[in-house]
Amino acid sequence: MGFNRMRVMQISELLNEENVVVDFIAEEKESAISKLVDVISSNSKVEDVESVREAVFEREKLMSTGVGKGLALPHAKTTGVREIVAALAVTSSPIEFHAVDNEPVRIIFLLVGPPDSKSNHVRVLSRISRLMNLKEVRDGVIASKSPTELLQFINKYEKQLFPL
Repeated sequence: MGFNRMRVMQISELLNEENVVVDFIAEEKESAISKLVDVISSNSKVEDVESVREAVFEREKLMSTGVGKGLALPHAKTTGVREIVAALAVTSSPIEFHAVDNEPVRIIFLLVGPPDSKSNHVRVLSRISRLMNLKEVRDGVIASKSPTELLQFINKYEKQLFPL
């Protein structure tokens, strides 16, 4: 008898050229989060963009999602989405995010899921953290000149780190 293991969603399944932004411009954390929520607003899985925005800001009030090493992972669970939705931005200049290491961020990865996706949501956050923990991945993401280049780069490293 084998046990039924839930398949972890690939980061590459969540990202496409519509929700990846290079040269992202935002003055501070709040506008960065709000602009990133706007990026996902046209996704068909998003049913109520304002409840998504509210949920992400509520989560951010609990504790900064600036996880260190130039990475922020704003995230929330909300009924405003039907399935897990993501967006990735690389800022043109560092943004103060009140990160745990007090360093500004250049990479912002937004992840929003419905309340019933808790375990998959946590697994995807963990996968993003493990991937972005590698300096060569962060450097390559920041160096990417287009969403296409960034997606190809992430896909390559994701396959190496998490073979199917």
